[in-house]
Amino acid sequence: MGVELAHHFNGEVQEMEDVNFSDSELVYHVRDALISVQSGDSDSYHQLVGVMHHSQRLAPDEVALLVTSLKALSGAVSYIDNVHHDSLLNSIFGMSMWNYGPDVMDALLELIISLAASNGKYIDSCLDMLVGNFMPPMYFVDALKQPRGQKKKEQVLSRVHTALEDIATLVPMAALRLSSIVVHRMPTTFFKKSLEKDRLKYRTEIYMENMLRLESGSIREFVGSRMLMAVVDMLIELDLEDMDDIAAGDDDGDEEIDNGELPATLSQRSLGKNIVADLLDSMMVQVFEHLEFCANNKRLSEVFETLLDSFMLTILDTYKSKFAQFVMFYACALDPENCGVKFATMLVDRFVFGDNPLTRMSAVAYLASYLARAKFLSTAFVASMLKRLVDWCLEYCKTQDGDVNPKAHRVFYSGCQAIMYVLCFCMRSIVDVPWLKSQLLLMPIERILKHKLGPLKVCLPSIVEEFLKQAKAARLFTPSETFMFEDLLESDFSRDFGGLERLDMFFPFDPCLLKKSDRNFIRPNFVYWKHVRTSYGSDDEDSSDEDINEDFVTMNEDNFMEEGMARSPDEQHLDLDEFDHAMNKMSITPKNGLNYRFGGDKMQMPSRIRPSTSPESL
Repeated sequence: MGVELAHHFNGEVQEMEDVNFSDSELVYHVRDALISVQSGDSDSYHQLVGVMHHSQRLAPDEVALLVTSLKALSGAVSYIDNVHHDSLLNSIFGMSMWNYGPDVMDALLELIISLAASNGKYIDSCLDMLVGNFMPPMYFVDALKQPRGQKKKEQVLSRVHTALEDIATLVPMAALRLSSIVVHRMPTTFFKKSLEKDRLKYRTEIYMENMLRLESGSIREFVGSRMLMAVVDMLIELDLEDMDDIAAGDDDGDEEIDNGELPATLSQRSLGKNIVADLLDSMMVQVFEHLEFCANNKRLSEVFETLLDSFMLTILDTYKSKFAQFVMFYACALDPENCGVKFATMLVDRFVFGDNPLTRMSAVAYLASYLARAKFLSTAFVASMLKRLVDWCLEYCKTQDGDVNPKAHRVFYSGCQAIMYVLCFCMRSIVDVPWLKSQLLLMPIERILKHKLGPLKVCLPSIVEEFLKQAKAARLFTPSETFMFEDLLESDFSRDFGGLERLDMFFPFDPCLLKKSDRNFIRPNFVYWKHVRTSYGSDDEDSSDEDINEDFVTMNEDNFMEEGMARSPDEQHLDLDEFDHAMNKMSITPKNGLNYRFGGDKMQMPSRIRPSTSPESL
């Protein structure tokens, strides 16, 4: 019916063209078609609606008819009524720009902008139509992998964002409505069982690209913060997916999950085969590149404030988050003097002055992991943060006269564990600087750790053992009693103070297992346990033991981190797969902490804290 009606309407337009009707006269003809509906004569109106249904593989005369009709409607928008012309509006708002060439796209957007400016009741529909064009139709996704598909993508998206900016200029309130519409239309990430999951993944990536484009565009003043926070929410939603279950369905059996090392976290290669992990990796890369763009345009400080707010609201208390927090880490790496310092200061303030015990414990866990892992932070700054933790713990000790009680004093124990954890990574670098060593020796760490509250008995044995080993070598602290750890990963005390959330085992900046994110962004800024110079190690001695030597048999162990950044990407790539395999073994964080959280069997810690069994993320 629509094609037949369109044929009649085409005939009418052809007749008008034969007698050289002006543009204004074409508008009058369309206006009359709109008005006639109210008097019961709807033939011309239905013919007009039929033209709007033309979409794919249009002949040149059909393209001309559609462009003419859209332009005529733009001149007659004041006569469009949402009650009498509902079918016409539905046809217009249902049009996908991905189906048309530039001429039709331009005419359609002219009409959409005119509708939005003519009547406030059309604003949401116009914005929704434009946001709907953020993603291509499912059938078009494969074409985007070709140059012609990329060209079409840029043709569509550049016009969509220009139209959004024009509408926001003409109708200022539209910018406020746009944020809600974009967030509402965010694609769901729960598509792991879908047969179209690869296409859905690509569409999701494009949608995030558009959100970040809005964040940096001319209307960012109105939508930027909301877009960035919504992007972080998308990352967290993916981060919290059960990747074990997903991998079980996607793994082809060639790669195995390292059950002995990561009982509740996938290995890098398993994650790489997983559609959700791959999507999260790609989205993280988009965010990292956006942060670089902001830094290059002197906007990082502005964006960082939004990220900091988002972190406090959503990430800080999300204890199962494994990757989303690296957005903060990389933002800090781009501007250590400002963003890097501000992040650490916020964390220590939340620990010292906070009210909620779990939030305070989470904050100090983030602080410890950040100070230990951030290569871009100065040793002096790390020492200053340590001093604030020590000062708080000392004041707490002065108010307490009881004995060991993991649940009652869990905030205190989390602070003590943070101090020891940071010193496991940084003690050697601190004592190598005479004035920093003097500051460290003046800190009352011994008085705190020997208090009747017994932090050495409560904190994770794996961390306590490594700390005592280094403290003894540096002549910082010698315990008055002998501790027999018996290869324990954890103790009943540590489980008690960690609570159900197992915050005693929460080390949120342990090595990132997302390949592209790690290789291209995180790794150059990250401290791995393998490369830590301990206070008991000699200058020419590598801190790893025999297992790591075997993993790195083809690599120069002593100079990888220093030389790696100086070599070409191709040269670095030759070593990356071997490096990835060993990176899962490089921390002092208890690897099997989540066994308790998810019901696994208890695993034993070896007598030495080795990189292969060290705290790698929960």
